[in-house]
Amino acid sequence: MPFSTAGSLALIWPPEAYLWFKTLHIVGVVVWFAGLFYLVRLFIYHQEAAELEPTLRVAFQSQYALMERRLANIITTPGMVVAVVCALGLLSVNPAWLHQGWMHAKLAFVLALLAYHGFCYKLMGQLQRGQCDWSAKQLRALNELPTLLLLIVVMLVVFKNQFPTGAATWLIVALVLFMAASIQFYARWRRLRAERLAAELPGGAAG
Repeated sequence: MPFSTAGSLALIWPPEAYLWFKTLHIVGVVVWFAGLFYLVRLFIYHQEAAELEPTLRVAFQSQYALMERRLANIITTPGMVVAVVCALGLLSVNPAWLHQGWMHAKLAFVLALLAYHGFCYKLMGQLQRGQCDWSAKQLRALNELPTLLLLIVVMLVVFKNQFPTGAATWLIVALVLFMAASIQFYARWRRLRAERLAAELPGGAAG
């Protein structure tokens, strides 16, 4: 039977395997999300640099491209690999989880996160070739998606099959959306303020 086969996998690991897998999985998730959050932020700066005069634009975009590659290849992707490998280890120690609805939902959101990770690489390539059609505003909105995915995945892990659907849950979701919107409004306000200050400088109106 599939369950018996899966159950036998738990016997090949030493007793402390679960704790090691869990520890490294948490570390991997932290590193992975830290990289994803900062990577798209670099995309935003990269795209905004297109508005600079040519000499500065080339210098800034080259620097951002280098930072993006290093962040993606040295931090973000290794964090993802550690998180995924240790997650598979946890499932092999506790194969019964594969028969539970909360785990199915979690795996679906993790697949969405992996797709997001791959899409970030696609955007990175487009930015480095100067072919990215995403505006800085759109990239800021994209940067909020991992926050929502992280919240949902953590709630599924904590609550499991007792996933809350009451007022408190919707309040937390609303709070996350409010924070994301606040970041967008602040970025727009800062940009408009910088443009206004530039226009007020001597010669700004003429330039």
